[in-house]
Amino acid sequence: MSWTFEVTPVDHPDAAQLLREYLDEIASRYYERQVDEEELDDLLEKNHSRYLVPPEGAFLLAWRDGVLAGCAGLRVMTPEITELKRVFLRRSERGKGGASLLVAAAEDVARGLGATTIRLDTRSDLVEARALYARLGYDEVEPFNDDPYAHYYFAKPLVQALSDRV
Repeated sequence: MSWTFEVTPVDHPDAAQLLREYLDEIASRYYERQVDEEELDDLLEKNHSRYLVPPEGAFLLAWRDGVLAGCAGLRVMTPEITELKRVFLRRSERGKGGASLLVAAAEDVARGLGATTIRLDTRSDLVEARALYARLGYDEVEPFNDDPYAHYYFAKPLVQALSDRV
């Protein structure tokens, strides 16, 4: 199994498709029902990802064996702090080790953006996400925003990559 990651414009058709799938899943989980296309279009506009572009951020696509598998976004909050956003793997790609690799790739991009800390927020119903972040060394921290859908907050210091230190 081979995973690759590529920084991609957030308006690329593959990025737009994954963001739609991401929002469809998290909205449907939150509302405990399938959202319809009109609701999804409205949610996509209200929860747009236009800020996930340089220099304010970045957007990564994940590929497994050449198949589009997932995405992650980064938003620069300060020169030292970057937020991890929109982490998503398609259901068919879960359980294959890609989530940890995707987050690691996003951390590498965050370092390249100058971040020394990466942080994120997540909802209480996204238990898989919380377990992933804890396993990857993210510590729970005090709330850093007033997002009504954020229930848990995590942060992790970003040490410089070994290849950058030698």
